[in-house]
Amino acid sequence: MRGTALAAVTMAGVLALAGCAKDTGKNENASGSDSNSGSNCITAQKPPAAPAAATSSTADTGKVDGSKLKVGLAFDVGGRGDASFNDAAAAGTDQAKSELGVPSVQESTASASESESAKQQRLEQMAAQGLNPVIAVGFAYAPSVAAVAPKHPNTKFAIVDDDSIKQPNVTPLVFAEEQGSFLAGVAAAYKSKNCHIGFVGGVKTPLIQKFEAGYLQGAKAVSDKIQIEDDYLTPAGDFTGFQDPAKGNVKAAAEIAKGADVIYHAAGASGKGVFDAAKSGDALAIGVDSDQYNQKTVAADKDIIITSMVKRVDIAVFEYLKAAAKNDLSTVPKRFDLKVDGVGYATSGGKVDDIKDVLDGYKAQIISGAVQVKDKPEK
Repeated sequence: MRGTALAAVTMAGVLALAGCAKDTGKNENASGSDSNSGSNCITAQKPPAAPAAATSSTADTGKVDGSKLKVGLAFDVGGRGDASFNDAAAAGTDQAKSELGVPSVQESTASASESESAKQQRLEQMAAQGLNPVIAVGFAYAPSVAAVAPKHPNTKFAIVDDDSIKQPNVTPLVFAEEQGSFLAGVAAAYKSKNCHIGFVGGVKTPLIQKFEAGYLQGAKAVSDKIQIEDDYLTPAGDFTGFQDPAKGNVKAAAEIAKGADVIYHAAGASGKGVFDAAKSGDALAIGVDSDQYNQKTVAADKDIIITSMVKRVDIAVFEYLKAAAKNDLSTVPKRFDLKVDGVGYATSGGKVDDIKDVLDGYKAQIISGAVQVKDKPEK
């Protein structure tokens, strides 16, 4: 959107947000009036409809040959099969195999209690074996990548969720998690019958606080009556919070007992416990990272998953491998945000179809800059 069109959309968005109806108990302009939506909770007018050109894609049509790449994929805790973050990275390499002809991907998974030296050894072994590029999945690898990359200047490294390493052979793959989580917050408020929602974070780190921040802001943007339960499984430094479904179950159940009826998790494999608690407690849930409605490992709970905040680690990994195959890493986006479809929301199951115009309207406002999403929680 450019010129007059952008100005019109931006002004319309500002006026829509400024014209929120306060404490009315209902709003004829609000979407989500079906039996599954908490329309009485909504106090804001819905935003203007998203124009067709509101988003762009990282995709291009040029044929790229990746047959010379030998990829190393160092998973974070949980590995392939976590139904979340790591699975999304694996999907990116799987796509590279099928579309770029990448011949092999060697995978290795971190354990929850492993030392920093174990992470370094994993990356050292991959580089020494001639794997190139090597992708580290997760910010926990940052010290190891910073230590190993200078020793292997001819090996390309990428790291997901960290941009602190300034080595010339290291490419950061970072995301606007707060933007996608804003939309999750909007969906939660619209779907809550009690006007009471919850958030469960895995580990209290600045990264996961981005999910929390966007979620809180999105819910509050559409309702000034919303109540929010907000908890973490473990403090910073204790990464077991990403791999403890039992603890996720207990924490989510406690939020539901307090009245929350829609729970959003950013807790990795611990999200399975959050989903189980939501199903047992007659609540709804919002997944994270992958489209969790379609994940086999949480299939028993798919009926209560209304949407997922999709963090397209798969797109980031695939685009990075495509750029590496072309030997031109300048094409990799500096940040995977809503504008390049790096984050978003899932529609599988049709459970947010009735509020899709609302979600897309806010998406357009975020892309245009009319709505600025914070990356630190404001409570």
